[in-house]
Amino acid sequence: MVNLEWFRTFKAIYETGSLTAAADLLYISQPGVSLHLNSLEAHVGYKLFDRSTRKMVSTERGKILYNYVQEAVCKLEEAEQHFHKSTNKEKATISIGMCFETFQFTLESYLPSLQFNVIIKFGDYPEMLKDLDNGLLDLIITPQKGDYKNLVYTPFFKEQIVVVGGIQTPTADLDVLLHAQDTEGIQHWLKQQTWYGTTGDMEHLRRFWHNNFARRPDFKPNYIVPNLSSIIRCLSHGQGIAVVPDFLCRKEIIAGKIKLLWAGDQVIENTLYFGKRKKSMYTAELQQIEEIFLKEMVLDHEIDTK
Repeated sequence: MVNLEWFRTFKAIYETGSLTAAADLLYISQPGVSLHLNSLEAHVGYKLFDRSTRKMVSTERGKILYNYVQEAVCKLEEAEQHFHKSTNKEKATISIGMCFETFQFTLESYLPSLQFNVIIKFGDYPEMLKDLDNGLLDLIITPQKGDYKNLVYTPFFKEQIVVVGGIQTPTADLDVLLHAQDTEGIQHWLKQQTWYGTTGDMEHLRRFWHNNFARRPDFKPNYIVPNLSSIIRCLSHGQGIAVVPDFLCRKEIIAGKIKLLWAGDQVIENTLYFGKRKKSMYTAELQQIEEIFLKEMVLDHEIDTK
């Protein structure tokens, strides 16, 4: 099925003569413009432009298509502008990608106070980076940076991957092993505990185990729960241990509901970035979202560590 955005992009390329200029006009990435054009050409079954070094030159079929759709696209754009002008309640809509736990910890409680609409997407970081570059997302919170020329990354927080336990978990033996720096003993003690994990990829556990014991974990969690937030709630009410990012359970540690057991001899630290396109029409809205993250993650962390 044809996407009407393809025609808007086609019109922008035809009128500007450049993929880059069309991308600037539409506030999307150049790869996103290319994707729309390639999709439209595949749909109609012929080339619409000859690509020269300096300019996109319309083919004869491209000229015919432009003359056919130009008026219709203009009318749709006029209708869009008229709709925006005819209502004072129309809000901007910002699409943000991040992991589920980060959303719960930072942004969830602020949504009712925002003066614009927000769409949250959860998914894999490579997929979110691609969607950001293609204009489907406006901002992502990510520990990974992709090779996209149209994207910029601003570091704002460092998280550590640590072992935590429920407040009722007996840890006297572990304390002795840690003091003696008995790596084999620590590993044996950890494997004897009740472990919590998630239904998703247990990358945190595998990285932590490999960094500190030079091997993959050879055991499975005793309890599989939907997400890291579920793990923290379970640990807050009993015994057990898990490997999680420290910022997700900082409040529970301060409140005495969870114990920080071990950060590892080889500390695993991830830098979190704000990922954005170089140009956006939602600069003010994105700045407000970033300020929320700085308040909830960076400033609170500085207070806790003093």
